[in-house]
Amino acid sequence: MATGKIQTGLRLEPEALQKLTWIAKKQKRSLNAQLEFAAQQCIDEYETAHGAIPVEPEG
Repeated sequence: MATGKIQTGLRLEPEALQKLTWIAKKQKRSLNAQLEFAAQQCIDEYETAHGAIPVEPEG
C-alpha cells in the first residue's frame, strides 16, 4: 500500500506512549493517525502565530 508518506522513527517516554495510545483509542484513530493529527495541529498553530513555513519542492 503505497501512500507517498515518509516513514520515520520516533522515541518516546513509555508514559507518553501510553497516553498517546489512550487518546488515539478514544478518538478512534490508530496511534500513527493520532501522531499525524498532533503534528498537523502543531504546524497549524505555529503557522497561525508566525506565518507559513517555507518548504522546498521535492524532486
